[in-house]
Order: sequence, then structure tokens, then C-alpha cells
Amino acid sequence: MNTWAWWLVAAVGLGIPLVVTAMPEFGMLAVGAVAAAVTDALGGGTVAQFVVFAVVSVALIAVVRPIANRQRRGRPALQSGIEALKGRQAVVLERVDGHGGRIKLAGEIWSARSLDGDRAFEVGQQVDVVDIDGATAVVM
Repeated sequence: MNTWAWWLVAAVGLGIPLVVTAMPEFGMLAVGAVAAAVTDALGGGTVAQFVVFAVVSVALIAVVRPIANRQRRGRPALQSGIEALKGRQAVVLERVDGHGGRIKLAGEIWSARSLDGDRAFEVGQQVDVVDIDGATAVVM
């Protein structure tokens, strides 16, 4: 059996743990094995095959893995319910102070109160929703 075929068997063998464990590093090693098989098919010696396997595998792990981790971390979390309303702007419909009032938030009318009990917002003002307390929006 040719050496390139053994490299392809190694690539398949490295692909199995990739599928079972979902660890992308095994896929990068499998790509390195395929590159070594190509090197053998092009007439490269044993040392060249191992060098290509090592260089391709390490390069993929060093370059692709940090990019994938950055993409995974950078994804914003999908917010729904009251969490999606926090941070949005609303319009005051009835004077809002520390005791109560009404705002229009996301197309709906909400009861609201001021975060700072001494501060009041007049009709037509824009306010920011900082929290939802039960059925009351806390604004500032």
C-alpha cells in the first residue's frame, strides 16, 4: 500500500474524533494529513511529508482556532421578553416621577417610574428604560 494512502487513513482516523467530540483541532490535524498525502503523491520524501503535516497542522491551529474563538465570543446573545426592552428608548405619555406615570415603549403603553425618585419627566420627553420591575418600566 502506498504511503499517501496511509496518510489518508490517518486523516479519516483524525476525522472520527472530530465528529464524535466536536473538537476542531482534530479536523486541522486531518487536513495536515491530507497535505502530507499530497506531498507523497507529488514525490516528496518521508521527512518532507512529516514536515508538511506538522507545518500545516500547526499553522491551522495557530491561525484558525483564535479566529473561531473570537467569532464565537463576539456573537451577541439573543434577548427576548423584558431583557430585550432594557436599554430601549420610550416616550413619556403621562408625567413620570418616582411614584408613577405612563410611557410608550416598543409600541405599547407601560406604567413607569423614575429611577431617581426626585426626578420627573414631562409629556413628550424621551427616556431610557433601565429596568423592568414587574409590569413597571424603570426609566431615567
